[in-house]
Amino acid sequence: MPTIKRRVNISISKPIEEALGKLAKRDQVPEATKAAELLKVAIELEEDQVWDAVASSRDTKNAKFTAHKKAWE
Repeated sequence: MPTIKRRVNISISKPIEEALGKLAKRDQVPEATKAAELLKVAIELEEDQVWDAVASSRDTKNAKFTAHKKAWE
């Protein structure tokens, strides 16, 4: 049966394979579903790190502040 989801083949180490299997069994989902969930979380964490770096670079002693209301006008 065709799927709209893109398939990706990855190689994982034995410890990762075992952990993925245990997590999938615990959550009663297929390993592929659990892997996709974990990848989504990892991407969100990466994104948070980027936004943190942007915010940190802007947080200086002479930073100009804009009122929340004005920022969203």
